Amino acid sequence: MPLVDALSTFDPDQISRAVVVSRFDASLSSWTQPAHEHRKGQLLYMARGVVTCETPDDAWVIPGQSAIWIPPGVAHRSSGSGSMESYCLFVEEECAATMPRSCCLVAVCPLFQELLRRAARQPAATDDFGRESRLAGVIIDELTTAPTQHMSLPMPTDPRLRRIAEAVISDPSDKATVAQWASRVGLGERTLCRLLQQETGMSFGRWRRQLHVLVGLRRLRAGQTVQAVAVDLGYESASGFTAMFRKTVGKPPARYFADRYGAVAPTA
Repeated sequence: MPLVDALSTFDPDQISRAVVVSRFDASLSSWTQPAHEHRKGQLLYMARGVVTCETPDDAWVIPGQSAIWIPPGVAHRSSGSGSMESYCLFVEEECAATMPRSCCLVAVCPLFQELLRRAARQPAATDDFGRESRLAGVIIDELTTAPTQHMSLPMPTDPRLRRIAEAVISDPSDKATVAQWASRVGLGERTLCRLLQQETGMSFGRWRRQLHVLVGLRRLRAGQTVQAVAVDLGYESASGFTAMFRKTVGKPPARYFADRYGAVAPTA
């Protein structure tokens, strides 16, 4: 069944189990899931591929080996392209009461990954008892104790700015200037800058750097080197990416990872 059809017909809120995990695969040129919400909270984990998840206020770029927590009742839409493998964990609100009340990134360790894969093989009609109940309990423990990160990308609502934002998210390495983007969407450069500042609180350069930090963090967390990330994002060198990262976050990638994860970001 095509991915979008599978997503549109699957309703976790109709399943009585407190913890539900489903796997979704795709190998499409592009797909979009319309805006929707769930009674259950949701963790979207990308085992392979890249997905963009949008809420009314923010956008989250989720590459492979990354996950986002979407609290109960939060409207969101997802889109992606190419080959992907994802796991959706749905949890009744009372089982994840300690989770943040707003969307955030969640670090998924290897154990958590395997638990999601194992749970996804269970039939949806399986009752919560015995081994299934114990597995659900461990999944909740991993979810509620996993490190979280509240770094997102504010999304504009103006249709012309939205076109720019979606294009830059699709290709973060695009080096087009503000003037070039303004010409592409039929805006004056000053008007574009003014609208973007009003809607996101950021200049275009600051907004794009924030996107590069988000994409870079996820790729570094997945094991890519600083050099590889820098090349993928269109920087001339690893030092150029590191300088941007330091300017935006306040510290270089190695220090950021050491402070947050007790590990050093791979450099080569």
